[in-house]
Amino acid sequence: MEFNDWAILEKRVIGWIRKAADHLRASLSNPLEISEKSAHNDLVTNMDRSIEQFLVGKIRDTYPEHKIISEEGYGDGSSDTNGILWLLDPIDGTLNFVMQKRFFAISIGVYENGRGRAAFIYDVMGDEFFHCLSGQGAYQNDIKLSPLTEIKIEDALIDMSTTWLKPNRRIDQDIMTEIVRKSSGTRAYGAASLELAYVAAGLLDAYFTMRLSPWDYGAGLILLNEVGGLYSRADGEQINILSRTSILAARPGLHEYMIQHIKEQVAEGKFLTEPQ
Repeated sequence: MEFNDWAILEKRVIGWIRKAADHLRASLSNPLEISEKSAHNDLVTNMDRSIEQFLVGKIRDTYPEHKIISEEGYGDGSSDTNGILWLLDPIDGTLNFVMQKRFFAISIGVYENGRGRAAFIYDVMGDEFFHCLSGQGAYQNDIKLSPLTEIKIEDALIDMSTTWLKPNRRIDQDIMTEIVRKSSGTRAYGAASLELAYVAAGLLDAYFTMRLSPWDYGAGLILLNEVGGLYSRADGEQINILSRTSILAARPGLHEYMIQHIKEQVAEGKFLTEPQ
């Protein structure tokens, strides 16, 4: 059965996220239960779990026929994109949440048969809500975002995760040297959903990282599509929204320039390996 109540869904989800954000802000004055996942800087807290349980519960109660993929495992998991699929991150930027108490977000992307239909990214401490319904424009709070225009690399501000500088990196660090040198500057905020939203809003011109999960990028790609942003894997291939993958998102023109540069560097013998 075709789902048509997207406006009602949008209103509901915004309400759920704002309520969840209230809980998160209130929790900052209380001790956190913190544990490590894959590494010492890959953290999960009791609030990650609590917020995910709250949001998953709302989705299941309201839309029991929908599927959910979520970071902390309270969703369903899925091996295909048939039907309506929610990609949910209860706290994107948990390390920021723990150490800085800012630059973290609640992120939800909703897909129908693999097509992005609704996106919600809420900067909890900055009170900035990036959201859209497909075909109706993207918004930063109540301000409609303008379509992205082309920009030269020399004028570009690029957000680049520096994870490849660590052991077991998946990309030769020299691949991006010329990009960094030519650009106006680089930034890194440590919350992929916000970084993708910043590209969509024109606050950044490109975002590049070598390893994200579907809940990290699901909402951001929908926002970007709504304003004419381009995105792909680092090698230029299409993104499978169920995969752990590299992401290169940018303004038109800049995206093509960066992909071409990476391909030329790889052809010269430098390595780039997609995550498994």
